[in-house]
Order: sequence, then C-alpha cells, then structure tokens
Amino acid sequence: MYAKRLRRATEALGFRLPKNFRSKLVKLTITTVSIASMGMNIGVANAANYTNASVALSDPRPSVASNYTFTASSVTASLTKCVKITASTTNGGTTAPTGFDMTSYTVNAGSTLINSNLTGWSGVLAGSGSNKNILSYTNSTGITPSTTTGATFVLQNVTNSSVVDTSYFYTVATFGSIDCATTPIDATVIKFINTNGSTLTLSVDPTLTFTVNSVASGQLCNGATSTVASTATTIPFGPVTTATDQVVCQDLTAATNATNGYTVYTRYTAKPTNLLGQTIADWTGTNTAPTAFPAAGTEAYGYTTSATSLGTGTAGRFVGGNWAAETTTNAEVGYSATGVTNTTYRIGHQVGVSLTTKPGSYTTNIIYTCTPIY
Repeated sequence: MYAKRLRRATEALGFRLPKNFRSKLVKLTITTVSIASMGMNIGVANAANYTNASVALSDPRPSVASNYTFTASSVTASLTKCVKITASTTNGGTTAPTGFDMTSYTVNAGSTLINSNLTGWSGVLAGSGSNKNILSYTNSTGITPSTTTGATFVLQNVTNSSVVDTSYFYTVATFGSIDCATTPIDATVIKFINTNGSTLTLSVDPTLTFTVNSVASGQLCNGATSTVASTATTIPFGPVTTATDQVVCQDLTAATNATNGYTVYTRYTAKPTNLLGQTIADWTGTNTAPTAFPAAGTEAYGYTTSATSLGTGTAGRFVGGNWAAETTTNAEVGYSATGVTNTTYRIGHQVGVSLTTKPGSYTTNIIYTCTPIY
C-alpha cells in the first residue's frame, strides 16, 4: 500500500519509478534498521547507567599493588546479589591488560555500595592464565544499597598492569542474581591508565653551628654560682684565696641537622701551670664518675656540665653538682641523639687553692669540640 501511494505521488510530480521499485524499497528498509542497531551496544543489556562514576588508583605505577576505589552516583536501590568488576583492554572485552592481576585482592569493608558490610559476600575470579582480571563478588541473600549518591566499592591489593601510558577499561556492573549475568541493575565503564612516577631529587647540605658564649657573675651553674664573669674566649679566675673558691661559667650552644645528633667534648692542653712549671692539682672526680667539689682551702681544679642526659655511661652523672678533672683527651659534656635547632649547655670551671699552693700566674687552654654524627 505504501509503495502504491509513493508511486502515485512521484508520477504526479512528473517522475517515473522503476518497475522493481518495491524490492529496492524493502532492501533500503532492512539496511536502515541494521545501521541503527549498531549504536545500541551499552555493555550490559537493560542496566541503568551510573552517573559521576570514577575509579581512583592509590598508586598508578606499573606492576605495583594498588587499591582501586570506584565511586558513583545514581545507584539503583534494588536488591543486589552481585558486583562484577572487569579490567580489560577493550570496552566490553574480557582480555586482561598485560600483567594486571586480582589474585591477591580484598574488598574494603567500608565499601558503601554494599552497605559497608562484607558479611555473606564471597568472590570468584576469572581470567586468562594465571592473571585474573574478572571478579564476581556475590551474596546469595543480597543487599539493597542505602547509599545512592557517592557510593564506593574499593578493591584492594590489585597488581597494576606492567604497561604504562595505555588506556584500559574498568567495568563495574551490579546484578540481582548470583550468576552475575541476569537481572542487571547498574553498570558503567571507566578508562584508567598506569603511569610511571616522576623521580624527585634534592640534596640537603649538612649543617652545624657551635658557639661559646659568656656568662655573667652571680649565675647558677649546676648547683654552684659564678663568682667571675667569663667571655667567649676567656675563663678569668683572677686572684684565688684559701677562703673562697672561684667559679667561672660559659654557655655552649649547638645546632645541627645530623641524623644522629652530636656530642660536645671538653679537654685542656695541660694542667694550669705557672712560669716555674708548677701546676694546680686536678680534682679527683672523673668524667665517668664525677663527685662533689671540696670546700674552700683544698687545691683542685675541675669542671661540671648542666647536661642531664649524656650519651655514654650514666646519662645524668653530673646532676646534683658533681665535678670532674679536665684531661688532655676529649670528655663528654653535651649530647643529643638527634638533630636539634638550638641546645645550650652551661659548663662550669672551679678552682680552689690550699696554704701550700705555689704562688704565680697559672694558665692553660680549654678546648671545646662539637662532633655531629651523620
């Protein structure tokens, strides 16, 4: 009937149709239908499409373990018994990306697409060879998603493909049956790419600052009080009598970025000596076992430190006003196990004389050393 009407209309316009017009019209109709059907492949038949769908890789580098966090909205609140994940080289395909493997996967219990509850769920893997790229995650009882916007499904400990800068396809589909084929609910396909990380390099120079600073008279110095002011380069005891010992203090300040901190040492070049070669006796306390300084009237020279946590021996051995004899080898008076921005140790020097101490001007050199430990 349609062919007759078309023939009459064309003849009225002055055109003539061929005799086999009817068969060609049938062929044209069939061809049109075939072309239209080619654009209707949506991956999972009769499934609704998620919106705002994405997949985030915790580490996109090739061949490393990564977590794949799928997020989507417009989730259908229907009884769901299967979540099917497929990673493939083509849209709608099943061929695994080279090196991609789900064998050691776990599902994060916080996945809201399954109501943050793993109870009753189990997975079956499929794929080519030893590499598994298809997961059918099922629950015979099923759940109805309570989160329909921004729902997540997190697949953990997945080995990335070994190929970089190539697009692959991540398909997420849900079903109302445990065969993961019938009763489709929602589906989407997302592209993802593995990329090499960028190598960042930088260098940090080692740092160390160490200063010797003056301390005024009348300042506390590990239980003693300074009687004479010091400078950064002098320890000027001045006149000493049997009636009163002299105490001079200096502050040592250290800072370093050394990983294992630093140690501060003290030593002298020799006992305090006068022009005749006569010396002031060392105090009997030692760095490993310092003791209280004697009362005035006893010839002795020694040092103390405010450090309460040294790195060798008894850490707080100077606490409480203990003093030790200087030696010509380094002795610990400060310590930090890590790098610090600024730490100060107060070092005290004390001298006493007796009635038999020889007269004269005594001198020696005190040497402080700060050694960083990188």
